[in-house]
Amino acid sequence: MTYNSYCEKDTFKIAKNFSKSLLKPSIILLYGDLGAGKTHFVKGLAKGLKYKNLVTSPTFTIMNVYEGGKCPIYHFDMYRIKNSQEAEILGFQDYFDKNQLDGISVIEWPENIPEMINGWNYKVIINKLENENHRLIEIQKRS
Repeated sequence: MTYNSYCEKDTFKIAKNFSKSLLKPSIILLYGDLGAGKTHFVKGLAKGLKYKNLVTSPTFTIMNVYEGGKCPIYHFDMYRIKNSQEAEILGFQDYFDKNQLDGISVIEWPENIPEMINGWNYKVIINKLENENHRLIEIQKRS
């Protein structure tokens, strides 16, 4: 599925609607340049899963956990992680394996840790287009 987003509210709404199709355990790989709207997508996803508190980028903490909704959401930002070995040392392997997962993992910058991800469900690709606020959001379901 492909969607056009013209503002942060659109990205939020697309993600919120997408969240209705999610079952746990799920792994969502989130691709996009810096400033593409990945965290806004996660905010909408969390809202759709009935999480009521603040959702922030885990750029410096690497992982944020959002509990209190339908299921736990594990939000990762692998931008500062250089490779899979570094993520493994931090103990993240269970969050990237559907057989071990008890909620939903959303992984920003998954291209930095490809060997660690076992059994993803969705790829979400957010591309910036010609207008500064226009995004093309593609959601691919693994078959």
